[in-house]
Amino acid sequence: MGGIALKIAIFTDTYAPDVNGVAKTLERLTSYLEDNHVEYRVFAPRSAVKKDLFSQDVYRFVSLPLFLYKECSFAIPNMLQIREELLEFQPDMIHVATPFNLGLCGLHYAKKLDIPIVGSYHTDFDKYLEYYDLQFLSKVLWKYMHWFHRPLRKIFVPSIDTKEQLQRQGFTNLSIWPRGVDCSIFNPNYDTKIIREKFNITEKYLLLYVGRISPEKDVMLLPEINKQLPDEVRENVHWLIVGDGPVKKELEDSTIHNLSFAGFLEKEELAAAYAAADLFVFPSVTETFGNVVLESMASGTPVIGANAGGVRTIIENDVTGKLCPEKNVEAFVDAITGLLSSEEKRRSMSLEGVKYAQSQSWDLIFSRLLTEYEDALVEEVYKVLA
Repeated sequence: MGGIALKIAIFTDTYAPDVNGVAKTLERLTSYLEDNHVEYRVFAPRSAVKKDLFSQDVYRFVSLPLFLYKECSFAIPNMLQIREELLEFQPDMIHVATPFNLGLCGLHYAKKLDIPIVGSYHTDFDKYLEYYDLQFLSKVLWKYMHWFHRPLRKIFVPSIDTKEQLQRQGFTNLSIWPRGVDCSIFNPNYDTKIIREKFNITEKYLLLYVGRISPEKDVMLLPEINKQLPDEVRENVHWLIVGDGPVKKELEDSTIHNLSFAGFLEKEELAAAYAAADLFVFPSVTETFGNVVLESMASGTPVIGANAGGVRTIIENDVTGKLCPEKNVEAFVDAITGLLSSEEKRRSMSLEGVKYAQSQSWDLIFSRLLTEYEDALVEEVYKVLA
């Protein structure tokens, strides 16, 4: 990190203890800032699903569940309180992490108080629309996204795939801010019997899914995949689903008989589930990154994922896992069958996956982000002098 003493104000519509990639990433970021003596303030809604964690640096606001994503919140911010806090804190930079109510507040006060602003693009809302039959809103959405992101000095995106997609939509000032993994938590060194005993899993193979149980994650492909597995494979497979969401009941009522739901698992318990699995099956095509893919690889469990979005930038096909064409049930079936029949191949992918994950440390990623913050401030100084 360079020589500038930074003070960062983060505006987000989801934050810990919410259980999603954005909330977890921002929680890690603020922990890193704290450890490195970088002052920050977070403006976030009250959690929609859990009791909020107290922190004097986090300001919470009354909120309602978000329409398409009820685990996240639609905040009702106190504008006067936010203005007073910003005037007292005097941030060098505002980082808007979401384009909703609190993101709009950050944008408003960046303009009003003349504070340099950057932002991050975490969620592919355009792809989400088709899963809820709202494709007709696509043009309006992109128009809004252009308006929202135009004042930002930098837009941080999690993967090359997302960067290229936004470039095609005419966005500029894009910079890649990938995600990391904590290998002190996510690693293969867990007793696999604990998870098997907890969920009474007696089948030979354990297939795992971790994520939101919702249409945009393509989870309803899992019963189709299971149905098409050869009889001798299907009878020896148990599915473990970690997470929650609107189509959980539909998945429960599906044709998968050897199926357990774990609900939300965190840290060591989640890591133990990854480590206990033989394969991680992840059909989602809407990921801008895919934190769960990296967590599984760090835990030594090969991933069978869709060749789309951020997932394809993490998995090296046939080396750390398998990439299948989008929504192609037969390809997922072939990948599962092939890997379950070859312990040697699974072991090789496991070793390669762990090796790759160990190179993706959060500290390195956040250190680069702070350098990007500083670059944006230096650009601002040059602009003023010019």
